[in-house]
Amino acid sequence: MSGLTREGTKKHPEKVIQFGEGNFLRAFVDYMIDVANEKGVFDGSVVIVKPIEYGNLKMFHDQDCLYTLSHRGKMNGEVIEDYRVITSVSRAIDCYNEYDAFIECAKNPELRFVVSNTTEAGIVYDETDKFEYTPAHTYPGKLTQLLYARFKAFAGDTSKGLFIIPCELIEGNGHELEKCVYKQADNWNLGEDFKKWLTDACSFASTLVDRIVTGYPRDNAPEIWEKIGYQDNLLDTCEPFALWVIETKKSADGSFPLAKEFPLDKAGLPVIFTDNEKPYHERKLRILNGAHTSMVLGAFLAGKDIVRECMDDPEIKAFMDKCLFDEIIPTLTLPKDELMSFAASVTERFQNPFIKHALLAISLNSVSKWRARVLPSVTAYVKNEGKLPKCLTFSFAALICFYQGQEIRDGALIGIRDGQEYKIIDDAAVMEFCKENTAAYKSGAIDTKTYVTNFACKENFWGMDLTTIPGFVDAVAADIQQVEKIGMKAAISEIIK
Repeated sequence: MSGLTREGTKKHPEKVIQFGEGNFLRAFVDYMIDVANEKGVFDGSVVIVKPIEYGNLKMFHDQDCLYTLSHRGKMNGEVIEDYRVITSVSRAIDCYNEYDAFIECAKNPELRFVVSNTTEAGIVYDETDKFEYTPAHTYPGKLTQLLYARFKAFAGDTSKGLFIIPCELIEGNGHELEKCVYKQADNWNLGEDFKKWLTDACSFASTLVDRIVTGYPRDNAPEIWEKIGYQDNLLDTCEPFALWVIETKKSADGSFPLAKEFPLDKAGLPVIFTDNEKPYHERKLRILNGAHTSMVLGAFLAGKDIVRECMDDPEIKAFMDKCLFDEIIPTLTLPKDELMSFAASVTERFQNPFIKHALLAISLNSVSKWRARVLPSVTAYVKNEGKLPKCLTFSFAALICFYQGQEIRDGALIGIRDGQEYKIIDDAAVMEFCKENTAAYKSGAIDTKTYVTNFACKENFWGMDLTTIPGFVDAVAADIQQVEKIGMKAAISEIIK
């Protein structure tokens, strides 16, 4: 295939096993390894292992595991669109149809790293999984099979342990995966010597990953093929921004052994090695995700459909800025210049001209999202300032307004915006509660304050009784009455004054 060739590229030893062939890992991990190889700070290639039964790897085999990655978006005030052929993947294995080849990887003396992205549901212990399955059903089961095969192949040599670096989007992903592997080892009676080898020779890192990957550009792939001069069926697209925070063990001298062997940061890549990723996790959750959740529900009811439209609206953008700079950042613990820089990057990312990020997609499961992403900023602000954060409090009113629906159909609560239906998707218990509470409010059976109180006191929704926050219910009720009186768009304009 013209334009995709390994001619003139260096062959690197297979040092990385990657569970997952999806767009994210290819635009994140494989890209970074490719750059590190090019800069001469790393010398390794990736073996992709398809961790699920359905699908196939034909396109990978057809293209010799080569593909093009495009960065598209805004960074430092400039619009970026570039293309890079990624050569870091050496081969791809289907562990269901090529189990022996998968296990054979464990015997490679140069193998050092395992990375994965098997979705949030991938890191799970299943006591019914069997060692005899080829392969085990779960990702932790497959990983345990690989590690045990390596333990046996090298007779427990502690110098042949592996660094395991999961990228699944769950907090403490490394710790959770490690617990699953130890449970699996116990369940399968793999022996104390194997568990001791896991402890002495292997290291599980917890990570925070951050990059919006839009994947294969279905709308304009032929246009891009014309631009790059060849057809690429594995074409992948992502934003320029990236961040990889890796929490790993320190040695006695205070250095990170993983960073010495996997020095992606030395290639100028946005990789941070630390012994505590929690402040970075909190920063992303509260600033990036908090900005999304506090803004999108009100913005949708104000007539917007995608994030970029919100950034083009002066009043909605001003609302988000007030949430970020006046009410969220003052409650965080990292240095202020780091927080301000990250917040500025968030704004640029939301302005990406190549991404149509639908507000309704972001709205999924907004009750649990508001609890995790916004509520901690509300409670911290109240504690620090002795008053309510005006815009974040308004975001709770916007949530209640967005969740107004009196019919559940096809697994969704049905809301109405400007006479048109939209789908509100959340847990069944949330939707049922909203349906009943909305019906009582719309019929006049309860007043606005009772309506808000019914929401706020649901401790199983919020993890606490929000009516205990001084003035919260009254402020939210007043915000809802203002929305009903003048409309969401005008209410947002008023709240930012």
